Amino acid sequence: MKEFELKYGCNPNQKPSRIYMDDGSDLPIEILCGRPGYINFLDAFNSWQLVKELKEATGLPAVTSFKHVSPTSAAVGIPLSDKLKKACFVDDIEGLDGSPLACAYARARGTDRMCSFGDFVALSDVCDVTTAKMIKREVSDGIIAPGYEPEALEILKTKRNGNYNIVKIDPDYIPAPKEHKQVFGITFEQGRNNFEINRELLLNTVTEKKDLPESAVRDLIVALITLKYTQSNSVCYAVDGQAIGVGAGQQSRIHCTRLAGTKADTWFLRQADKVLNLPFKAELGRPDRDNVIDGYINQNEEDVCAEGNWQKYFTKRPEPFTKKEQREYLDTIDGVALGSDAFFPFGDNIERAHLSGVKYIAEPGGSIRDDLVIECCNKYGIVMAFTGMRLFHH
Repeated sequence: MKEFELKYGCNPNQKPSRIYMDDGSDLPIEILCGRPGYINFLDAFNSWQLVKELKEATGLPAVTSFKHVSPTSAAVGIPLSDKLKKACFVDDIEGLDGSPLACAYARARGTDRMCSFGDFVALSDVCDVTTAKMIKREVSDGIIAPGYEPEALEILKTKRNGNYNIVKIDPDYIPAPKEHKQVFGITFEQGRNNFEINRELLLNTVTEKKDLPESAVRDLIVALITLKYTQSNSVCYAVDGQAIGVGAGQQSRIHCTRLAGTKADTWFLRQADKVLNLPFKAELGRPDRDNVIDGYINQNEEDVCAEGNWQKYFTKRPEPFTKKEQREYLDTIDGVALGSDAFFPFGDNIERAHLSGVKYIAEPGGSIRDDLVIECCNKYGIVMAFTGMRLFHH
């Protein structure tokens, strides 16, 4: 297939639209089901790069969930605790522990379930049956992977009345070293970002504390590779082999850190007993439960515990999860890693990161206030490495 005609571009009025190879060669993909659109392919190709690189860096199967050209999360295949299984709505999945790929999917899709609603999924490995069964029951626009087990493919083909977007990519495809894009009729050219993210990138620790355990190295690598394919400015919190809070596309670094930190806090709080034991009505669907849990934790638009509201969601009225209780729970969290795609210009980012249990940070360095940022890290016993490499992505 040398080109594929799309229904339209970013918006329905942007026609004609297609994907093709400039050199006239075949596209490195097969469309096995559905008709992916312009934004679907942007998500697919960015997400595939992320999981391919994460697998190469860690040696573990990797999965990411993408929405609007940024990851909601990314994770590697590490078994889940019982509480995390329940928080991710996968405690009923048979054979989960026997499939590292399925574990990676459960983590990536379960991290930020509101943002993952209607996502595009990328798998580093051939999709197995256990992973396909989980994907089948989630609201998702499509998937890209290097292959599919026959039974897994048949399961996925039943999604969306047989119109689920399933893309197979050639895992050996290597793009040209230069890439181009057009803006306002003007062509931009740059070298592809082939910068390798590995443990050597974390050797320059600039704080009083220097020790980076293997788990922290892994989590910082997960955070940095996630950032490499996240719309900038961006900050990523990670722990236990998964990105737990991604702040993307903000003009201010502190807003990235706050946004990602709030998502990370919500992820932790979803695992609190008070949330895990919410008395949901049996008929309440998974997406509705996600919305209610978010409202219960963050106390946003609707007070789900209020009279007249709780009856819609619960079999009995739950006690509110107070801010004091939440703070006490979050104060028990420790060992979180944080990556930033560019330097932190002020210590306020460190103050906010500390509130979410961050103990390890990787950022490029190079700010005129580096000394103040390092001082703030030292105050909280945080280990910080300067990578010397910015990871902007637009």
